[in-house]
Amino acid sequence: MRRLFIAACVYLAAGLAGGLFHREFTKLTGFPEGGATQLAVVHTHLLTLGFLAMLLFLVLERVFALSRSRLFGWFFWTYNAGLVLTAGMLALHGSLTVLGLESSKAIAGIAGTGHLLLGVGTALLLVALGKRLRADRIASADAPLSAASDAPLSAAR
Repeated sequence: MRRLFIAACVYLAAGLAGGLFHREFTKLTGFPEGGATQLAVVHTHLLTLGFLAMLLFLVLERVFALSRSRLFGWFFWTYNAGLVLTAGMLALHGSLTVLGLESSKAIAGIAGTGHLLLGVGTALLLVALGKRLRADRIASADAPLSAASDAPLSAAR
């Protein structure tokens, strides 16, 4: 759980720094305000896919103990590698655009690889979550029923 929390904090700082960099870099270079550049979406990617997603994964870990699955480590590192690669290429491509330089197809290909890793990481998370749900269902089916669990819901209120 600690590594998810640390990752969330790192992505929060990186996302805020990305927004600050976008604003100051475009002002410094005289880039037209509101001009189209991928630099504008670096901070939203980091805040949403990084900070908010890590907080969601932290809740899922707390509720379902996802780290008990062998797939959790694979998910964590694959997802984070994909996000770092994606955000890095967005920043590079966006910076080149602001500077008026041509971007290469390699940058787009590497960014695509980052997106692919994000997708694979998300799939690994879903498989790990499915395994934990199945394990919990089997464990609860084997547990003896107590008298309290047989009481109607209205009586419990």
